[in-house]
Amino acid sequence: MAQKTISLNWQQLLKSGSRIFIGSHAAVPTLLIDDLIANAKSLHDIEIVQLVTFSDNRWASPEFQHLFKVNTLFIGGHTIRQAVAEGRADYTPCFMTDIPALFTDGILPLDAALIMVSPADEHGYHSLGVAVDVISAAAKAAKIVIAQVNPAMPTTYGQSFIHKDDIDAFFYAEQALPEIEPPELDARTERIGQYVSLLVEDGATIQIGVGKICAAVTRYLSNHKDLGLHTELLTDGALDLIKKGVINNRRKTFHPGKSVTSFCMGTKRLYDFVDKNPHIGFYPSEYVNSPINIARNDRMVSINSAIEVDLTGQIVSDSIGHMFYSGVGGQVDFSRGASMSQGGKPIIALPSTAKNGTISRIVPHIKEGAGVVTTRAHVHYVVTEFGVASLRGKSIRERALELIRVAHPKFRNQLLAEVRKNYWVPHYQLQTPVDVPELGPVGFKELTFNGEKFDIRPLNPSDERRLQEFFYSHTKETLQMRYNSVPTQMSREKSCTLVSVDQSKDLALCIVKQKGSVVEIQAVGRYYLIPNENSCEVAFVTREVLQGRGMAKRLLAEMINIATSRGLNSMQAFVRSENKPMLKVFENAGFVRLKSDDPTEVYLKLTIPGKGEN
Repeated sequence: MAQKTISLNWQQLLKSGSRIFIGSHAAVPTLLIDDLIANAKSLHDIEIVQLVTFSDNRWASPEFQHLFKVNTLFIGGHTIRQAVAEGRADYTPCFMTDIPALFTDGILPLDAALIMVSPADEHGYHSLGVAVDVISAAAKAAKIVIAQVNPAMPTTYGQSFIHKDDIDAFFYAEQALPEIEPPELDARTERIGQYVSLLVEDGATIQIGVGKICAAVTRYLSNHKDLGLHTELLTDGALDLIKKGVINNRRKTFHPGKSVTSFCMGTKRLYDFVDKNPHIGFYPSEYVNSPINIARNDRMVSINSAIEVDLTGQIVSDSIGHMFYSGVGGQVDFSRGASMSQGGKPIIALPSTAKNGTISRIVPHIKEGAGVVTTRAHVHYVVTEFGVASLRGKSIRERALELIRVAHPKFRNQLLAEVRKNYWVPHYQLQTPVDVPELGPVGFKELTFNGEKFDIRPLNPSDERRLQEFFYSHTKETLQMRYNSVPTQMSREKSCTLVSVDQSKDLALCIVKQKGSVVEIQAVGRYYLIPNENSCEVAFVTREVLQGRGMAKRLLAEMINIATSRGLNSMQAFVRSENKPMLKVFENAGFVRLKSDDPTEVYLKLTIPGKGEN
């Protein structure tokens, strides 16, 4: 480069007790800070305000505690985490969208901002490159700006420029940007990614972060169409989706045609991609993380993680008990923005256990000292490797049942027992095996009837109210045909009994119409095991307006497949003689009429191929 790197006169730029901001994420001016450390001389008690700094963070090590005191707004990396734990550094929790105002409103007035920029263009503008985030606000609010000019820094577009006249001191030094390689994925993480991807519709706009779960989500979004990107962090996973044409921003309703971000971290491939790329807009955090702006994207999906989730839906993500681990960041900003978006979905995704499966991350109550980052009212979905818990519009009791369902099976009974201590759960509410592995790896199948999409899945305890609604939708004729009588009540206790099925023995499947958090049962099929005959009794019922579409046929086909895989010899059914449509469904599936002692009822039996007669 033309300019020669020389040390700065820090005694002229700073004084003891100054508060300085240092560039964040992959835009840490490491060589500039090294120069400060090497030439600090008599300076001391300088407060460093920072976010995550993808660096060695040597300024936070014990040997420099008389020179620096760190105040981090998000904890990242072992060195910073240890400094906070030992009291050599402070942690200030705040929403990402609120941080710029801390600087501009003088709550955390800055004497200097130490930043890293690209070389100036012909008009004298330097780019903030791979991190605009809160650096933009810090540079505007600080009394002086000291910039490391780095030719390795990409030039990014959006609101990412600072003019040379707004920089008070220049330090010319080339520095390779730190790289993060995509993580290796295990089977559990992949399953979580698969479940999350199923919640993302074609045409949605997504926010996604860093880490194994987010990498798994991007992998399973590879067959989606016309996704948009509005995210604080751009990663290699998102880059892969852009390269494949999955993210094309065509259907975005805010900044259509452009991916919007605040900073990026990843490999050199990612940094090369954003360099002078007009299709990627880098904007400040107060703009990108504004819930109002986020909500301007229809079908906005926010995907974040957590350390633990309690059974009411409270999200802990910045601390493990009394130990502060990370920060508030943008999770609440994006959760709120997605919940305000038309068709939006705020999602929290996490493994069901920690410490090699010895601790449940779905907990009856949060640990002492832990803080709630995202409230129980913010999140619509919680995803683990055991499925998707839908929380929106659910009562505390219903939330508990949904979350227990996606907890690790070995903790489910314990969680139910614990929740009874503090919240009312009826005595008849039991925790039973709810998984039906035969439905495939995600536990349900997508179906299409007359062009409409439905899901077939197991009934589960949280379907209690839905089953009541399904029952009360039936006409007297349907009730007569299904129950051979006309029951007038489906009590809460009765409904609970019907959805608390040990799916490893008996079977209870349903076909549901689902749109976001709105779920309506359209058909139910069951079989009850007859152990002494190695057989089962089958029955099903379909909502009247959907009868004749083939739902009963599909339910019966699934039940036959499951019974076959479970080694049953036969299946049986008892149908009223005037119920011609149901008789036709059974007979088309291979059931044969046999002698019945009741002339009003037809007895049918299917001998499962290869099993022979009993």
